[in-house]
Amino acid sequence: MLCLQEDSADRVIEMLKGAMAECRLGNPERLSVDIGPVIDAEAKAGIEKHIQAMRDKGRAVYQVAIADGEEIKRGTFVMPTLIELESFDELQREIFGPVLHVVRYKRKEIDQLIGQINASGYGLTLGVHTRIDETIAKVIDNVNAGNVYVNRNIVGAVVGVQPFGGEGLSGTGPKAGGPLYLYRLLSTRPIDAIEQSFVRGDALAAPDVRLRDALSQPLTALKTWADSNTFSELSALCTQFAAQSQSGITRQLAGPTGERNSYAILPREHVLCLADVEGDLLTQLAAVLAVGGSAVWPETELTKGLFSRLPKEIQAKIKRVADWTKDEAVFDAVLHHGDCDQLRAVCQQVAQRGGAIVGVHGLSQGETAIALERLVIERALSVNTAAAGGNASLMTIG
Repeated sequence: MLCLQEDSADRVIEMLKGAMAECRLGNPERLSVDIGPVIDAEAKAGIEKHIQAMRDKGRAVYQVAIADGEEIKRGTFVMPTLIELESFDELQREIFGPVLHVVRYKRKEIDQLIGQINASGYGLTLGVHTRIDETIAKVIDNVNAGNVYVNRNIVGAVVGVQPFGGEGLSGTGPKAGGPLYLYRLLSTRPIDAIEQSFVRGDALAAPDVRLRDALSQPLTALKTWADSNTFSELSALCTQFAAQSQSGITRQLAGPTGERNSYAILPREHVLCLADVEGDLLTQLAAVLAVGGSAVWPETELTKGLFSRLPKEIQAKIKRVADWTKDEAVFDAVLHHGDCDQLRAVCQQVAQRGGAIVGVHGLSQGETAIALERLVIERALSVNTAAAGGNASLMTIG
């Protein structure tokens, strides 16, 4: 999807059509070919059905390319296609093929456009091209996408420089090539593994003090409540989780001259907490608050009684739901304390829900080693600093 500010749309679309006319469609074994076939006949049929549906709606559909070879007639080739939509909302799913959707927007409607992008549920990559700093800030601060690129192309992520992975309908994490990736491949890990993985890059860490303070306040309140109620184990867990949490920290990553790459960890907003024992529920709550998220509690006798005893500032970080299995209940991660049979049932119920895939973190009763990295999202930002008038850091050398 290409979103064009209406002031430049006609000129950009004209250039796009010119570029399409130069593309060669054919066997990708030949170096002269730009576009190969789609993966199979089913994919081709689905893409062509989508294109025809857009024609039937009266949308402008433009197709052109240079056919390179006789195999075009036999293979699963789709002609490069440009489709102009009336609004972003018209595209309801991803179309995997040489199809570019274009939508025009007014500058004053950019907030509405960002809202539509986020509402789509997809969040893999997003690019913004502009020399206006406030526009860049507005986009990168508000869009929900795993990888954001400023004034550069949006393909070719480099391991260790632009850790790659989406969120929502575009991925569950962790990012490939990111510092949390390896831990998902291990059956066990040291309790301080995440802390240690970031030690080497601490000099490049830039915590947002206001954000970190805002994220930590509810956990501090829970520790104070635990101390006043002589819950020594919960108090110790609050201290431990606070030390392990990486939420709210942005790190600068190594990269080529003229490009600035950063990596940030943010909390998953809503975490479903399932437990039959008060101690386990409090452990889950401490973990959720440690990363800056909000807990979602099913309404049971246990949760009602515990909720009423908690301070109001902690209650504000807990949402109670009558039936968490309904799609109306919003959460993007699950913590579960219980036995294997219970966990299997929970996983099956979560899988039946609509929307994005939600990860379930299962623990035995009384277990406190919650992997906080399961409760966060990662975002990578890559900025072409040269495109905004030069690399200031480079120019100050010497």
